[in-house]
Amino acid sequence: MRNLLLVLGLLLCGFAGRAEGGASAESGEFNPSAMITHHISDDHVWEFFEGPGGTIHLPVILSGRNGLEVFSSRNLFDGEGHPKVYNGYIAEHGHIYYANAEGEPEADAAGHHVGPLDFSITKNVASLMISVALLLGVFLTIAGRYGKNRGQAPRGIQSFFEPLILFIRDDIAKQNIGPRYERYMPLLLTVFFFIWFNNMLGLIPGGANLTGNIAVTLVLATITLIVTLASANGKYWAHIFKPHVPVALYPIIVPIEIIGIFIKPIALTIRLFANITAGHVIILSLLSLIFIFKNAFVGAVAVPFATIMNMLELFVALLQAYIFTLLTAMYIGSAVEDEHHEEEAAIPV
Repeated sequence: MRNLLLVLGLLLCGFAGRAEGGASAESGEFNPSAMITHHISDDHVWEFFEGPGGTIHLPVILSGRNGLEVFSSRNLFDGEGHPKVYNGYIAEHGHIYYANAEGEPEADAAGHHVGPLDFSITKNVASLMISVALLLGVFLTIAGRYGKNRGQAPRGIQSFFEPLILFIRDDIAKQNIGPRYERYMPLLLTVFFFIWFNNMLGLIPGGANLTGNIAVTLVLATITLIVTLASANGKYWAHIFKPHVPVALYPIIVPIEIIGIFIKPIALTIRLFANITAGHVIILSLLSLIFIFKNAFVGAVAVPFATIMNMLELFVALLQAYIFTLLTAMYIGSAVEDEHHEEEAAIPV
């Protein structure tokens, strides 16, 4: 049902975008494709709503031809939010490029736009900082209360998070990693709560689509890959380079096993990125139908469906954090698994 709604929403918004996209720039007609893309993409401004005070202009930090430059992204846009040239730079689709004499992005011989190194605090970076501050605030508070109330039943925020922490320890870490699970608990807890918190923050109106950014999910998956390979024992590498198959099949099986090492983090990357982005696209597509058809009946149907999807996304936010953490534990568990030798049964006399 969720995939069907996604396809339907994309088709309707795509048709409307083609029908109205040409006129949207001049006449101000609603363009669902541009609206959805703007929401799920990173940017140098954080827009919560139209009007005074609805947009936060974030710091721009560039290293280019003029050295290191720091200024507000407000300078890159005019009063109506359209890009303008500032200090030889111009913003376009969330990126900053050098501006040529015509006030357009400068291009190299191959036709690619050229720009400085961008270290700016973008919408996703700002959301990342907020989530890190929330995580530190929540878990330092919990740790402090455990220190003060040692031996007592958890209360308040402790009682909410303790079952989740115990679930990750008992049903994910112990079950998939085994006796050596404790050294990986900090990683698993950090991954789970980082993804969950950012998934939830992304559902707030105006929130950033951090976990729907493939660069973020790629970094998380790369950390899993590095920890897995750094923890791997001899049995793991023997399974890769000396699989239990006839030697004649080694030229086929060994390359497949090596490719599989990198397929796992790629699957982690795409799974989280695609599911979170799809949720945002579905909700925005349903709401876009109101402005596309401008019909009260369509609005009466679209709003309840969008509300239901938003409720479903609350569950998906937790589910995706669980799946990522579970698969991380499984990959680490396969790398640290010990040899199991069957003991010979004693023969009764």
